[in-house]
Amino acid sequence: MMKQLWTLLLCTLLAAAASAMPPDGHPTLAIGSPAPDFNLQDVSGKTYSLAAFKNAKVLVVVFTCNHCPTAQAYEDRLIKLTSDYKNKGVAVVAINPNDNKALRLDELDFSDLGDSFEDMKVRAREKHFNFPYLYDGETQAVAHRYGPVATPHVFVFDAARKLRYNGRFDDTESPFKTPVTNDARNAIDALLAGKEVPVKTTKIFGCSVKWAEKRDGVARAKAEWAKEPVTVDSIDVKGIQELVKNTGDKLRLINVWATWCGPCTKEFPDFMDMYHMYRDRDFEFISISADNAAKSAQVLKFLQKQGASCKNYQFTLDDKYKLIEAIDTSWQGALPYTLLVEPGGKVVYKMEGAIDPYLLKKTIVNNHLIGKYP
Repeated sequence: MMKQLWTLLLCTLLAAAASAMPPDGHPTLAIGSPAPDFNLQDVSGKTYSLAAFKNAKVLVVVFTCNHCPTAQAYEDRLIKLTSDYKNKGVAVVAINPNDNKALRLDELDFSDLGDSFEDMKVRAREKHFNFPYLYDGETQAVAHRYGPVATPHVFVFDAARKLRYNGRFDDTESPFKTPVTNDARNAIDALLAGKEVPVKTTKIFGCSVKWAEKRDGVARAKAEWAKEPVTVDSIDVKGIQELVKNTGDKLRLINVWATWCGPCTKEFPDFMDMYHMYRDRDFEFISISADNAAKSAQVLKFLQKQGASCKNYQFTLDDKYKLIEAIDTSWQGALPYTLLVEPGGKVVYKMEGAIDPYLLKKTIVNNHLIGKYP
């Protein structure tokens, strides 16, 4: 009988522990816990630890990232929070916990940047971050100690560096709506007033942390994409004119290239990245080879190697000037040539020569048909 009772008690304790453990197996720091120390590099090159904020009455640690649309939606609010509390003894620090190698391309469908340290520098510079933005993606050692559930995830510590609040920023992720409940601000205000934090924990809404063990998912996605069929169809002047008119309902990226063009083949993988990033949204990528008809086998072989399961065409007429005029009368004929065309035929981007991948992705994701927020 006693053995059965002990067995029942053990099972109950194990069940309780399992229910408290997040699905990804990374427990979140409990209220009342001391702040785990860190030693992380900021995008400016400076290294920060808890000691850097020793004079702050309140320390706000926010786990956030570049790629997540929810995290992006909170960037301006995080900047404003830092500014509003700067002279009240509140320090704010942001930490990117994501392993960039565990981030699939199709998880970048709302972003122009990934979560690498170099990408963080770009985002911080463009948004004029007024708080340290630290990188933990290399080892994720700090994230393991804090246990963020999603990005963004806010941890608020008192002067003794005990955790007093853990949860969301506020109750609306949309940057176009005014929140009703400002949970993080409420926690900060309570601590500054020497009061108990009214709500100590909340659920988190956002993108899951990209832990290193998710790298297998990246490999699986690439393997699945590699299985997709790659085809090439011939196209004439009329067909190209129809492509540029874009009578469809998607933002259309068109790239004219050739196997003999070094810059063309060098940049083609960038187009494949964009194709896999945005293809599940109102976006399509179309490639047009300017190779002669006799090179059709080489064209197909190159596209297969690239895993180009997008729509591919080959302009097989000998008169390439007809190709030039059909694509864009202002095009002088140098390859590669790239157009971004809205439905109805409005050209919103054109480039003769090699593209800047970041600027093109930025143009795509900021287009009204795509957008950075759900």
